[in-house]
Amino acid sequence: MRLVRSRNVGPASYRRLMDRYGTAERALAALPDLAAAGGMRGYRLCSEDRAALEVEAAMKSGARMLALGRLGYPAALAHIPDPPPFLWALGRAELAERASVAVVGGRNASAVGLRMARDMGFGLAGSGWAVASGLARGVDAAAHQGAFLAEADPAVIAVVAGGVDVTYPPENAGLRDRIAEEGLILSEAPMGLQPQARHFPRRNRIISGLSRATVVIEAAERSGSLITARCAAEQGREVMAIPGAPMDPRAGGGNALIREGALLVRHADDVTDALEGTARPARPGPDGLAEPGAPFLRPAAPADAALRRDVAQLLGLAPVEEDELVRLTGADLSALADALLELELAGRLDRRPGGMLALLPPD
Repeated sequence: MRLVRSRNVGPASYRRLMDRYGTAERALAALPDLAAAGGMRGYRLCSEDRAALEVEAAMKSGARMLALGRLGYPAALAHIPDPPPFLWALGRAELAERASVAVVGGRNASAVGLRMARDMGFGLAGSGWAVASGLARGVDAAAHQGAFLAEADPAVIAVVAGGVDVTYPPENAGLRDRIAEEGLILSEAPMGLQPQARHFPRRNRIISGLSRATVVIEAAERSGSLITARCAAEQGREVMAIPGAPMDPRAGGGNALIREGALLVRHADDVTDALEGTARPARPGPDGLAEPGAPFLRPAAPADAALRRDVAQLLGLAPVEEDELVRLTGADLSALADALLELELAGRLDRRPGGMLALLPPD
């Protein structure tokens, strides 16, 4: 937890650190020097006291940790490009391993859109699928509510942007409490974190990553639901959408997805028919992470200073692909990854969806 919660350590840098140093203790010890090499002085680690407080808060709320590479971690999520190192799970943690379909859409949905979301949640849950969404007002809440109407032990999963112990939005307090009791609430955020706008895109990749398919209902052209759909496509998952009225701006994003190749669906039967016979993801293993106590996988030398300088010069505000940096620098992937890691820990690397990279100005 201290490694994950230390400054500028994201899912990609966490995995790189564990691959490079073998244990979290060794990675923590190396962080200040790595950040200094990238241009940041005075790097501060997450303290033992801070981590202990979060563990205490999790225990008080009844939350359980699901760690990448360990039993109980969602198999589908383990295989996305940037899986969370761990999730807090509040409720029935075993539901995290159920095959799921995401149902997402607009917060200001019409009466018809809300009915379609409830029907979709009900139909999918009745067919044995877990229904995953984001507990937002509108389509998300309606999909959760519809799933609870199914008779045979419905699996309802809410992925939230804040802490699993935080109620947001306030009007969904009753629904949130029911999911915590009868379903499952998941988050990679620290306990007690109040969600802010920047947290939701990261949350959305977890919703799609958990799910075999993402179904979009009444999403506007700039809706956050389209971020979830884009994440699903990048993760190799099915993207589906219910068409809406051409003149209703609330349906513009979903209709655009269909034009771009998303599967047009009308109800839950269309979704289940499309997914019939699809392979279930394999149970996750360590997936490249060294076991605790493992030796160093290779010497922990800093990245080459000349390469780090070249990478910083080639990167700019406009994002580029990592493969392009490999071509331009002539460096091997391992050396380039080390240079990028140091820049990220120094707070100068901006990782964008789709593996794109940009440079941030120094603090």
